[in-house]
Amino acid sequence: MPDGFAIPRLASIRPSRPPQDNIPPTRLQRDGLLRIIREYVSQKGPVPPLSFEELRACTGNVIMASGFKEQYRNYVAVLLNNEVWRERLARIPYDRRLLLLPQCLRDQDKCAAEVDELGLICRHCGLCPIHDLQTEAERLGYVVMVAEGSPVVVSLIETGRVEAVVGVSCLAVLERVFPYMAAAAVPGMAIPLLQDGCANTSVDLDYLWDAIYLTSDDQTRRLNLDALHAEVDSWFTPESLKDTMGPAKSRTEEIARQWLAKSGKRWRPFLAVCAYEALRRNIADPLPAPLRNVAVAVECFHKASLIHDDIEDADALRYAEKTLHAEYGVPIALNVGDFLLGEGYRLIAQCDASDPQKAQMLSVAADGHRSLCIGQGSELCWVRNPEPLSTLQVIDIFRRKTAPAFEVALRFGAIYAGTDEDIWGVISKYSESLGIAYQINDDLNDSRHPNAPGDADAMRPTVLLSVAYERADGDAERLLEAVWRRAGPFDKSSQGLVKIFADLKVEAVVRRLLESYKQEAIRSLSSLGNASLKGLLCRVVEKIFNDFGTMFCCDDYKAGNSAGGETGPESAA
Repeated sequence: MPDGFAIPRLASIRPSRPPQDNIPPTRLQRDGLLRIIREYVSQKGPVPPLSFEELRACTGNVIMASGFKEQYRNYVAVLLNNEVWRERLARIPYDRRLLLLPQCLRDQDKCAAEVDELGLICRHCGLCPIHDLQTEAERLGYVVMVAEGSPVVVSLIETGRVEAVVGVSCLAVLERVFPYMAAAAVPGMAIPLLQDGCANTSVDLDYLWDAIYLTSDDQTRRLNLDALHAEVDSWFTPESLKDTMGPAKSRTEEIARQWLAKSGKRWRPFLAVCAYEALRRNIADPLPAPLRNVAVAVECFHKASLIHDDIEDADALRYAEKTLHAEYGVPIALNVGDFLLGEGYRLIAQCDASDPQKAQMLSVAADGHRSLCIGQGSELCWVRNPEPLSTLQVIDIFRRKTAPAFEVALRFGAIYAGTDEDIWGVISKYSESLGIAYQINDDLNDSRHPNAPGDADAMRPTVLLSVAYERADGDAERLLEAVWRRAGPFDKSSQGLVKIFADLKVEAVVRRLLESYKQEAIRSLSSLGNASLKGLLCRVVEKIFNDFGTMFCCDDYKAGNSAGGETGPESAA
């Protein structure tokens, strides 16, 4: 374990409250609504400032087109007004903007901040999102105030001290402020709180980060991540793989292509393309065809690691289907995995990058493979002599097993775009936090599906087991130690384990850990000078974790999962 490696401070997650009735209840629904609004603004081109009548008419058009409930009208109006002002606000320097945050985002039980006539004076204890938001916004040049919105905004608008406002508030306050901002033609973006009541409130935090970082220097701000992700996914159909890799000439190649085309999120090739998009010179140009070589190479490396991992862990299912070794036997699966590694290197060698760029990519891939094997080796050695692991030890396995693939992907895209090496440190820190969060997310998802095979059945190290063991005592501690040492026929649906996890509030602690690493990924971008890469990577965090809904207080990801992830009119109506 490297010197200085430690778990970041745990995020504060206050008691959960669902969004109020006039806000779509799930994050997936809110994201779907935002996409519809952006498409409407792009097509109709309403010009700011919108009068109340204009905003009302546009809002009605969006509701009619989307099929969303009439009760969401005010929420739709706020998001629509944001999009109308987006490009104007992007052109205003950070040091001429105000960031207005509500006091109700703080942890009221533990907050040590003082409140004066101008608002809350943050003590930067890190127990709520205010610390990170204020620190980064002030670093960018914002004036930041933590105060009730209406009188402060009105006063600053009237004096002309600011040229734009980014704020968070409840819908009721935003309704009162709108006429003043419209009359003064002040560009503004308002991120609605998901609950009224001035206590235990929450916000779609990535919407807020997106608004804070918004700048005309970010050439990716109009980029549709959903469309980009779908385009990358389309590169893995059998026809597209044939175009990229050439026709399959052997049974081994056929099996490898079938495995490569199997379902998956394609996050790693997506990250490679994101990095390229953020760093290339002209984002308006179509994606170059040879970029597929780079993206497919990334997925080849990843799919090869899955084959080998499934063999080492004796897993029978992957993507709800038989694993490759269960289907064809271990010898063929090993060979196909090795073949995919070779295909990844071949695709790099045959892409149209310069020789120095190819050499860089090969070096990055080799480093990533070494780190992954060391992490997997730590887990395999534990299997031979199982014993309880601390949360930090489990996180270190995640850091080596999962994070390297994200770093390889981002570096491949950056190298192909021709960027300098001065961003490598940021990419490394971001990838580490993102990879750890991704694996924690996987543990949480696995724990919510007790009948599905997963780490707890095979008794592999999981962060839920490590957190439970560190918090337990007495009989619970003895049972968990037996689980760690594989001393009995336990599985994750065991009532004893379920009760221990519930009594110790393990899932809540692990959720805080997940949010901590998501926040750490965002914090790692603060020193990044490239606005396009910073903005895009900030948006990517929630793109990857959108199944979990909002950061901090809101528990609506459970509603989103139970709804099957629908975002269309049927789910909203």
